[in-house]
Amino acid sequence: MSELKAAGITDPVLAASYSQCKKLNSQHGKTYYLATLLLPAAKRPFVHALYGFARYADEIVDDLASTLTDSEKAAALKGWGAQAISDIKSGESTDPVGRALVDTARRFSIPIEYFEAFLASMEMDLTVKEYATYDDLLKYVYGSAAVIGLQMVPVLGALSQDAYESAKKLGIAFQLANFIRDIGEDLERGRIYIPIDELARFGVTREDLYARVVTPKIIEALKFQIERVRQLQREAASGIEMLEESSRPCIEAASELYCGIVDEVEAIGYDIFNFRAKTSTWRRLKVTLPAYIRAIKAR
Repeated sequence: MSELKAAGITDPVLAASYSQCKKLNSQHGKTYYLATLLLPAAKRPFVHALYGFARYADEIVDDLASTLTDSEKAAALKGWGAQAISDIKSGESTDPVGRALVDTARRFSIPIEYFEAFLASMEMDLTVKEYATYDDLLKYVYGSAAVIGLQMVPVLGALSQDAYESAKKLGIAFQLANFIRDIGEDLERGRIYIPIDELARFGVTREDLYARVVTPKIIEALKFQIERVRQLQREAASGIEMLEESSRPCIEAASELYCGIVDEVEAIGYDIFNFRAKTSTWRRLKVTLPAYIRAIKAR
């Protein structure tokens, strides 16, 4: 309740929507939620709202509609997404998650194109199972991840327009790290997010991935993907200084924890087929405690 009060959200119906988004964030985005706690209380509800929108759409694709066919999922996503876009345009929503999203989007003048791009990528997940090249993959990743960073910038507070480009790169880095970690899980859904031509560069075929055996060729292919994540993280680092000081500890921690997934992939010997790379509790504490101290000082 203190977060809502700090953010000036007093309407009980709207407050309930923000609380629902916070619940989605705390239940499904544990690392993301942890980083959010480093923000000033007045900023947190709006971040929860953006996460709630993204998470709910993702659940339509992968979780809530698991018993439906892809065409039925597409119809459900399209209908919900169209209503969300219409609500943002009108400034009103009756959806439990949509109310907070509409309020956040309008408070911070977040371009509606970002939400449209996100929904387009979610629809791609129902029809596109692999990507021939990195450029092809980037078309998907722009909507699934880069725009999340772009949506966040107005809430975090930009001191320079350059902050947007860095946010985009960091969002892409987060997504690519997830792709590397989740190769085994994505295969179960019939999806391959590592560009096919880049796998071929190291002599790795689709059949090699489905065999679920870590080979020297697969390790070299993963090393290539991991270096890309780290390069994007390095390129995005300067953009954190272009945000309001009170927002920087949150994004610094998120960068270390999300991009740090690739460190954990290395730690399990690249065996993403039999193990899930997880950020240890020790590493979370090591990153978040100093960030918390910086956050308190920044306030």
